Amino acid sequence: IGLLSHCLQSLLSCVGTQHSPDANPLQSSNHSRYKISEEAQLFLTGPVSTILIPTFYTLVCLISVPINICAGLVFIRKIKIKKPAVIYMLNLVCADLLFAMVLPFKISYHFNGNNWIFGPAMCRVVTAAFYWNMYCSVLLIALISAIIACVAMWIFSFAGSMHLLFTEQTFHLTQLGITTCHDIQSSKLFLCYKMYFVTLCCLLFFLPLIITMVSYTRVIMTLSKDQPGVPDHSLKKRRAVFLSGTVLVMFVLCFTPTNLVLIMHQLKDTEGAQIEDNADILYIVYLIFLCLGSLNCLLDPLVYYFGSSQFQKELFSMLGWKKKKQDPSGGPSSPGPSEPTSQTNMTSNHQENNKINIPPTKSDSSQANLCSQCKKQLD
Repeated sequence: IGLLSHCLQSLLSCVGTQHSPDANPLQSSNHSRYKISEEAQLFLTGPVSTILIPTFYTLVCLISVPINICAGLVFIRKIKIKKPAVIYMLNLVCADLLFAMVLPFKISYHFNGNNWIFGPAMCRVVTAAFYWNMYCSVLLIALISAIIACVAMWIFSFAGSMHLLFTEQTFHLTQLGITTCHDIQSSKLFLCYKMYFVTLCCLLFFLPLIITMVSYTRVIMTLSKDQPGVPDHSLKKRRAVFLSGTVLVMFVLCFTPTNLVLIMHQLKDTEGAQIEDNADILYIVYLIFLCLGSLNCLLDPLVYYFGSSQFQKELFSMLGWKKKKQDPSGGPSSPGPSEPTSQTNMTSNHQENNKINIPPTKSDSSQANLCSQCKKQLD
């Protein structure tokens, strides 16, 4: 509690310092005297920052927006929203869509030679929204069992990014003739940003990371064991283990490199360094790993699709497609006109059996009970 109190006091002092003319180089008339390091200049004008990163973000945006919209429509129109799992996945879809809506601003910024043209206020909004949605996804995945806490996760992640809304994020570089957004920061605010990002990473990533790894590892171990007295549905268990492992790998792969490099960058000793030395090689690696983190909004819909047969069924129904069914021999049955004929034959055989008064067999009865139980679980 004492550490959190000290961090909050430091963050408040950062916001207060931002109103001082000396603390904000953009407000100063002699900000042209600042010179950035050679590594920062090479990065800001090089192909990685101006071509590779925005191209990657463009592909993520073009693919993630339509598939997340489709996923959201399936959850809203086709599946009962009262289900806790659906509420959770719908929140995750919203987080992914909001993240994708921020990407066009970053794409324009990078393609324009890292020159921000939308104004200081919009830079603060986009930067805060970027971190807000990233950490909201982290918290939602970590607290999947606490569905009722979805609203609290949105509020908590938003509160964590509010500091970026009240501090200047744009910085004009006279040497390159561009205005950066969040990439270059004043050395007078370095201690404040250090306290802020260390607190943010510890509370909104490393703590959820521990919860996620422990929870999902226990789930995988439990599902992998043969439990006496419990029916063994091997296909369903393998599917559940695969999905749990996939979510865990997604979490670690998409978010761990970004936050690990970020906290290493903030803990690096930079005493006596110039203002622009913050844009060093470690921060360049961090920006590249941010691209890797954006893959999360592409992979989430794949988990919905492969993890829920009901989602597959409703998606095919919404798109007007017919999913091929398999006959008892294992081969796919031909869709279309053959289906009504099959149904007619089944009805005819059923009526004929009723006339002869053939009692249902034991296997038929058990199969009916199993179907009834599955239907109750889906409802």
